[in-house]
Amino acid sequence: MTYQGQTPIASQADDANAIQIKALYIEDDPINRLVVRDMLGVVGIGYEEGIDGPDGLAKFEQDEFDIVLVDLRMPGMDGLEVTRQIRSRSDAKAATPIVVITADTGSGIQEDCQEAGAQDLLLKPVAMQPLLDTICMQVLSSNPDMQIF
Repeated sequence: MTYQGQTPIASQADDANAIQIKALYIEDDPINRLVVRDMLGVVGIGYEEGIDGPDGLAKFEQDEFDIVLVDLRMPGMDGLEVTRQIRSRSDAKAATPIVVITADTGSGIQEDCQEAGAQDLLLKPVAMQPLLDTICMQVLSSNPDMQIF
């Protein structure tokens, strides 16, 4: 599902070379989902959302994503468990970049995320430029043949 109502920046370039990124954001808070959806939509990044860990994993199973953004603290299944489950897969999807997003600044959070298999950590409230920089860096790191414009 691509965010409605925005013209992707990528469409301004030659379509054959334009980067097309599709993100999955797993977050239980609807306001946080809306904020990230709006940020990604501004630059034309394709977006799908999961409302909790199990829903996000089901969407991950059904579709292809270039990156997963996951909230750390969710009821039932937290972002670390979502990350572990993705990393435990035996297919190519196990290598999908994962960025944990959290307001938790407690001791050891970054280490916990790395141990679970996440590539990066962003703190809430997420600002647009760090979010986009992180997405581009992680997607391009995992897809070195991808061309930007």
